[in-house]
Amino acid sequence: MRLWSWLVILALAGCAQTPPKDDSLYHELGQRAGIQRIVEGMLLNIAHDKRIVEHFKKIDIVRLRDKLVEKVCVEAGGPCRYTGDSMAESHKGQHLTRSDFTALVEDLIDSMDAEHIPVPTQNRLIARLAPMRGDVIEK
Repeated sequence: MRLWSWLVILALAGCAQTPPKDDSLYHELGQRAGIQRIVEGMLLNIAHDKRIVEHFKKIDIVRLRDKLVEKVCVEAGGPCRYTGDSMAESHKGQHLTRSDFTALVEDLIDSMDAEHIPVPTQNRLIARLAPMRGDVIEK
C-alpha cells in the first residue's frame, strides 16, 4: 500500500528543486543523526538487494553515504549544505531503470520502517525526493 502511495506522490510531484523552508520534516526524521541512520540502513538494505547491488559495487560507499545524508538533510529542510554533483551528473551513464529506482525506494522505505518513521513522514520525504527521479533514471 505504501509503495502505491509513493507512486501517486511521484506522479503528482512537481519538478521544482528548491529546498523547502519548513524544517519540520528534518525534525521528524530525527535531524542529522536520524537521517544518517536512515541512509545507512538504506545502504545496508541495498547491499543485500540482488536487484540493484551491482550498481553500487564500484562506488565509494562512505562518500555516497555522506552525500546522501547531505542531500536528504537539505530536502528535509535541515541546516545542511549539499556539496555533491547534481543528480543528473552523478547518475550519468549508469542507465538506471524505473525498476532500479523502485528497488531503491523500497530499500529506503524499509530503512525508515526500521527507524520507526511514521508513514505520513515517510511519504513527505518521498514526495520531496521524487522530483529527482527524472535526473536519475535512464541517463
